[in-house]
Amino acid sequence: MQRESSSLEYKETITNTFLKTVSAYANYGTGRVIFGIADDGKVKGIPDPVQKCLDIETKINDSITPTPHYALEVNAKDKTIILTVDKGEDTPYLYKSKAYRRNDSATIAVDRLELNRLILRGTHRYFEDQPSDKKNLHFHELTKKLKAELDIKKTDMDVLKTLGFLDAEHQYNQAASLFADENPFPGVDCMEFGASLDEIKGRKTFAGHSLLSIYEESAAWISRHYQYEKVDGLQRKKVEQIPEKAIREALANSLVHRVWDIRAAVQVALFPDRLEITSPGGLPEGITEDEYLYHHISILRNPKVANLFYRMGYIESFGTGIQRILRAYQDTNVTPRFKISQHAIEVTLPSLTSAPPLDQEEKTLCQFLSENGILTRQEIASATHYDKSKTLRILNRLIEKQCVEKVGKGRGTKYRITVCFFNGHK
Repeated sequence: MQRESSSLEYKETITNTFLKTVSAYANYGTGRVIFGIADDGKVKGIPDPVQKCLDIETKINDSITPTPHYALEVNAKDKTIILTVDKGEDTPYLYKSKAYRRNDSATIAVDRLELNRLILRGTHRYFEDQPSDKKNLHFHELTKKLKAELDIKKTDMDVLKTLGFLDAEHQYNQAASLFADENPFPGVDCMEFGASLDEIKGRKTFAGHSLLSIYEESAAWISRHYQYEKVDGLQRKKVEQIPEKAIREALANSLVHRVWDIRAAVQVALFPDRLEITSPGGLPEGITEDEYLYHHISILRNPKVANLFYRMGYIESFGTGIQRILRAYQDTNVTPRFKISQHAIEVTLPSLTSAPPLDQEEKTLCQFLSENGILTRQEIASATHYDKSKTLRILNRLIEKQCVEKVGKGRGTKYRITVCFFNGHK
């Protein structure tokens, strides 16, 4: 018997508590409620299940607003009832004026912040579209950038409307606040460490002004920490310990794709052997980690911010950010790493001086994995023509070097590259 999860709940009897779970599934993702099964998984059955289906239908229609899309099915063999609730578009779906979500196998009410997000999603709007708290905004910094990059000499109301900074009543929205001379949102908070977290060497915060300037100033400051000049004959050459292109791309992505309704800065940790950039908010709804890392799919959380960053040349076409980061590391022996959680995305850019050497066999296997995704040991061996023991030896070496990771256990074990493309991939 499958255990209860975020998309499966058992109910031994039919009580109104299941309506919270209906709200959760309609708000966040399709799921099932099976009536007639106890919490321990034992099948009890429901007396007169056909009539009870009508009772369930009445409860949903009378109690959930708006009414979600659902289906009921009777298992005649064990007399259980299967209720399937589809994720809806008209969020929030409320039960007794509250919206709910699943937390593993439990159902809990959402907080005010999450409820606001559901309201925006249900009206097909973004946080950027909400009214600005300030009515008098100035855009001198934005005007300078637009003139330099796009030859736009004056930031008048028509330009602001084109950028999406005004609503139908010509009032400023939150997108306008982000690019105004006085920016009320948290910016980029940088902390420089020594060999460990206990050794703090300095701190620098970039905030309070236009998001374009915050990006440019913080990117330049961070990049300088990983550059030095080397005298080669009569010439002085700039040496990059971490590619500046990767730093700028990772930082731009952190500002474009972060959630702005959380009052937290983008966190940047500078170490001698690596750079860590952490942006608030996990993946946008509707995209999986696999799609984000391996399939170049991008769902914009802040389309107005993304559009202006694109116009300024800070980012390329949407969905190519990870490839650009990895492209900056091509022909090196280190790879950026991406850590994704529910509430944050962390990008680690290693120093080129910390590169673990890879032999030709390791490079060949990594290249194959990067091009084909998650594979079993047998699939890898078949494609590379290595025998079983040799394939395992190479995989274990790559796991130790943090280039490859295991997915699953036992016979279901598969392997994948630790980033969406191996650094030599083009």
